[in-house]
Amino acid sequence: MALFLISIVLLVAGYFVYGKFVEKVFGVDPERPTPAMSMEDGVDYTPIGWTKVFLIQLLNIAGLGPIFGAIAGALFGPVAFIWIVLGCIFAGAVHDFFAGMLSVRHNGASVSEIVGIYLGDAARQIMRVFSVVLLVLVGTVFMLGPANLLAALTPNTMNTSFWLILIIAYYFLATILPIDKIIGKLYPLFGAVLLIMAVGIGGGLVIKGYTIPGNIFMNTHPKGLPIWAMLFVTIACGAISGFHATQSPMMARCVTNEKYGRKVFYGAMIAEGIIALIWAAAAIAFFNGSEGLAAAMANGGPGAVVHTVSTSILGVVGGLLAVLGVIACPITSGDTAFRSARLTIADALNLGQKKIANRLYIAVPLLTIGILISRVDFNIVWRYFAWSNQTLAMIMLWAASAYLVKHGKFHWITTVPAVFMTAVSATYIMQAPEGFKLSVRIAYPIGIMAAIVIFGLFMIKSSKGNGRKSEAEV
Repeated sequence: MALFLISIVLLVAGYFVYGKFVEKVFGVDPERPTPAMSMEDGVDYTPIGWTKVFLIQLLNIAGLGPIFGAIAGALFGPVAFIWIVLGCIFAGAVHDFFAGMLSVRHNGASVSEIVGIYLGDAARQIMRVFSVVLLVLVGTVFMLGPANLLAALTPNTMNTSFWLILIIAYYFLATILPIDKIIGKLYPLFGAVLLIMAVGIGGGLVIKGYTIPGNIFMNTHPKGLPIWAMLFVTIACGAISGFHATQSPMMARCVTNEKYGRKVFYGAMIAEGIIALIWAAAAIAFFNGSEGLAAAMANGGPGAVVHTVSTSILGVVGGLLAVLGVIACPITSGDTAFRSARLTIADALNLGQKKIANRLYIAVPLLTIGILISRVDFNIVWRYFAWSNQTLAMIMLWAASAYLVKHGKFHWITTVPAVFMTAVSATYIMQAPEGFKLSVRIAYPIGIMAAIVIFGLFMIKSSKGNGRKSEAEV
């Protein structure tokens, strides 16, 4: 258990030490008006206190990711702790900070517009399509999952279709209503529940004397899946996730001062990393290693693992919190996915969203597409989300590096993780079952060479454009 406690301490220290360094490199300006203050519209641009914004951001980026992903990643053994700690401090939290703060600097712009500003118009157009498709997929999957879970817990008359209709109705309202009407009121509560549940599980592990079996440098995955690059894609939320780049601009429109950027964006990612670390430790310790965990997952998946661990450590209350989390967390990711898609399309069309008619022009077709997709079995397509998610993170990191280079700042804080994630994304798609299914002897060199080539091109272009201001920089 010492490994677990040391990992928690490192994550907290990372926030105070490396997070402060990242903040200094970016150059936070407390005197500079944020979009929430200068562009307030009562819909998307709404000043909200930083504590609420932090909890909303945490739930926006978390959902079930740091729970289910961490449990699946725990099959690799304690080595997952290394990825969560280092990935979160040096990649994920940096990624989220720049996704949020660059949005703050550019009037709350969505990730596709930020990428376009710093990587060019071609990248902007690709990212517009890429991010909207990704968000609609996330929103649609998080319609079906909770609907199926609720149907299993309620009378037959309240079947999946019944719950699906209610969830879609809620998504519609959360997508078009001012952010402080539903999201601003419910999310801080659910965010607090997520944190309380994780702290309870983590405390229970320590108090009840659980131990974490296995060698931190050994791969214990029952199916022998390679750590590189499978682990780095399996645990996304909790280490680094491109989905966060689509969520951070929502809170960039609500932050009242740039000085809160580290607390909200870097801090929420560290909090998510702690949650992921707790669940990875719980999964390994409770089931005494990867073999026991794999057997538990075979009988109900990660949801069953969450319920078993929660009720065993926290009792009946834990069981209730587990059910609430497994149902509420995906819903709170689904609604913000559709809301983010609305904002992304609105930015692309330059269509103001203060008028409800303009919101309906975008929201109605989006939800309609989501409903149509929900009637189709697209499990195979969804498997590409894992790769798409990390590829989006890679692109956002390169955009952040371009920003730092153009302003003569220390770009290595984003360039190093960008190179790493480029290698991860390229290697994964080469070797994954949903990819090219190549052997590691072929996939590894391709992934590494892809990262080297892109890094080289970036450095060549950077040397030519160093010190130039980007378009729209204010």
